Amino acid sequence: MPMESAARPALERPSEDLPELARALAAASDRVRQSGEVSAIGSSDLAALITAALKLYAAKAEADGTLPPPVVAEKITPTEVVVVVTEMLRAANLSLFDLAMWYRRPR
Repeated sequence: MPMESAARPALERPSEDLPELARALAAASDRVRQSGEVSAIGSSDLAALITAALKLYAAKAEADGTLPPPVVAEKITPTEVVVVVTEMLRAANLSLFDLAMWYRRPR
């Protein structure tokens, strides 16, 4: 049995546990960046995290019929946004034309 599953019980109330997990993840992310150990993070682990967050965001937006702010604007830079969005477009094999089509959609 993997150590992580032995150390942490399965979530019994995912929607109630998520705020605590989000705060813990944000704090861990800050510590990693401040320590300068960003290269030690596995790319597949980071991709799994971002993928899960994107899928949850899209599901909430669809369920609620609104588009909540996806990030805390005061905590990110335009460069960080562009780096992530550009790589997401590449990973999904989307072009700027595709993005422009979606961008023009009414909210």
